[in-house]
Amino acid sequence: MPLYIVATPIGNLEDMTLRAIRTLQEADAIAAEDTRHTGKLLHHFQIRTPQISYHDHNRISRLAELLDLLHQGKNVALVSDAGMPGISDPGYELVCACVDANIPVIPIPGASAVITALCAAGLPTDRFVFEGFLPAKAKERRDRLTPLQSESRTLVFYESPHRLTQTLQDMAAIFGATRSIVLARELTKLHEEFWRGTVGGAIAHYQQRQPQGEYTLVVAGAVTTQPHLSDVALRAELTQLLHDGMSRSEASRHLATHTNLPRRQIYQLALSLPDVLPNG
Repeated sequence: MPLYIVATPIGNLEDMTLRAIRTLQEADAIAAEDTRHTGKLLHHFQIRTPQISYHDHNRISRLAELLDLLHQGKNVALVSDAGMPGISDPGYELVCACVDANIPVIPIPGASAVITALCAAGLPTDRFVFEGFLPAKAKERRDRLTPLQSESRTLVFYESPHRLTQTLQDMAAIFGATRSIVLARELTKLHEEFWRGTVGGAIAHYQQRQPQGEYTLVVAGAVTTQPHLSDVALRAELTQLLHDGMSRSEASRHLATHTNLPRRQIYQLALSLPDVLPNG
């Protein structure tokens, strides 16, 4: 009776895993975002499991039907048109319903455009934020981007070709034209492309050519500037830290991580301070 969350290729059919093929073959039903699209995939891998359409427009009526099948002890596999179900598609609601009903949810991992673009972009990957598709309306799109202006983590977005130019222009206005960006298109497909540069450069690039294919945008996070302290301010900070019980070495190391000054320079300043007794 589990619900299987099955990743499918985002372009190249060779990215279909052996586990995903076996799971779809053994399932009693496949809940598919577009049965015609998924039908081609199933035909390629000779999978004859019946499909049930499950998409944005019928998800409310289909939810009860799929839960009923699961309660009957049937195995249901959920797939999207491409990539990992539940990421920017209605699969999320089905997963939530299964969790609430204590129905096991088993992920069958595979390709995902977010991770595929991020790992090859050449921008920091240790911390990132996935924002999915931005709103189609200009004001709502800018309202979504504005709070991200000072976000220091790498930002990842999905965008369609016909809205790419407007989105880049909004990013230039809010993030600045010099912000680094990578545009990944047609990932894993024959015409896969990574364009690297600045937001302003991307706008100029796509003034010369028509955007084609689905895009994943990887945008550098905002650069946070460390405060610069004068010697007087540094002496005051060091004195307070020494009063708090830190050694000169500990206080120097602490301030070095919060300023743009080397620890050795701060330590030399600390040595010039008179001995102080810790508070308390």
